[in-house]
Amino acid sequence: MQIPRTAPDRDPERLVRDYADLVLHVCYTYLRSTADAEDVCQDTLTKLICREEPFRDAGHERAWVIRVASNACKNLLRDRGAHPEADLDAVPEPVAPQGPGEDALRQRDDRVLNAVMALPLPQREAVYLHYYEGYPTREVARIVGATDAAVRQRLSRARASLRDDLKGDYDDFPA
Repeated sequence: MQIPRTAPDRDPERLVRDYADLVLHVCYTYLRSTADAEDVCQDTLTKLICREEPFRDAGHERAWVIRVASNACKNLLRDRGAHPEADLDAVPEPVAPQGPGEDALRQRDDRVLNAVMALPLPQREAVYLHYYEGYPTREVARIVGATDAAVRQRLSRARASLRDDLKGDYDDFPA
C-alpha cells in the first residue's frame, strides 16, 4: 500500500485545527450520527491534506472542504438506502452532568436542533450553511449547486416551517 503524500503548502495540524469542527458539523447535519460524521470528517481531512492542487484563497479552500464533506455524506446516505443496516445509533451517548439552569437551556437548544434536523435535506443544508456558518445565499448556492433564488426559497420555507414547529414554545419565534 502506498502512503499518500502531503502537499507542500498544507500543514496537517493547521488543517485539522481549522476544519475539523466545521466538517463534523456539516456531516452531522446530513447524517445525524456522531460516529458516521467522524468517519466522513477523517476521510475529508485526509483528502484535503493529500490534495496536490493549490487553492485560490482561504475561501476557496473552505468551500472545497464543505463541498467534499457534503458529497461524501450524500454518497453514504445513498449507499445506506441500497444496503440497509441495523441502527446502532439508537443507544444514547453519555451526557456530562449539568449545573442548575443548564438543563433548560439544553432542552431549548435540543428542541431547536431537532426542529432544524427534521427539515428536508435541501432546507437543512441551506439553514446550516447560512445561519450556522455565516455564508451569504450566493455562496451557499455555489456550494450546494443550486441557484441563489432556490437557496433563498429554501431558507424562506425552512423559516416558515421552524416558526410553525416552534411557535408558542419561545418568544424568539414570532408568527
